[in-house]
Parts: sequence; C-alpha cells; structure tokens
Amino acid sequence: MGGKLTPEEEKKKYDIFAAMSPKRQQMILRKGYENWDPFQPPKEPFDKIEKTILHWEQIFNLSQQFLKENNLTHSSPSFIQGAIEICKGILEKDERYQGMFEFCLWYNERKEKGF
Repeated sequence: MGGKLTPEEEKKKYDIFAAMSPKRQQMILRKGYENWDPFQPPKEPFDKIEKTILHWEQIFNLSQQFLKENNLTHSSPSFIQGAIEICKGILEKDERYQGMFEFCLWYNERKEKGF
C-alpha cells in the first residue's frame, strides 16, 4: 500500500475483512493483517483483458470465415482445431507457425509443378 491508511480507509479495510468467510480471514491473518492490502489494483488491467478478448474474437472470426468460404464447416474437430491454431500462430507472429505456413506455400508450389 505504500503508507499509512486514513481512518476511513482503515475502517473500510476492517469492514471488508469482517465480511469475509472465516477461512479467508485465517489466510489473511497467517500472512499478517497489517500487510494485507484490499485496495490494490487488479493484477491484470481491464484494457489488457479486453484486448485479449478482442484478439480471440479476431482469431475465431477469421478461422470461421476460412472454413465457410472453403465449405469446410463440417470438417473433423481436429481439422477445425488445426485451422484455429495456425490462425492464432500466424496472427501472433509465432515463428513455429510461420515456418509451417511457409512450408505449405513451398510444398503447394512444388506439387503444382509436379515435383
């Protein structure tokens, strides 16, 4: 917390503590009531959580678009999972998936030429 609490904050801290279950209170007492900070901000900011949700929505939407445009919506779960995974990997610029993608392009070009 970084400093002394005002009397109002101290009362609020006690009220929060008193409203907890006995088991949770014991956990706090073991670590030390004076060290406990009920006012600390969340570990992961909400904007980061929101970006993560938007990122997953983009991955889902893009992979669904791929499956629909190529008439693959009734493919096996493994096929669909693979499409989602490579979509995620490419969007996140994961070198493993980038390598898979480049290999697929190279292989398809060779296959079209008849090896």
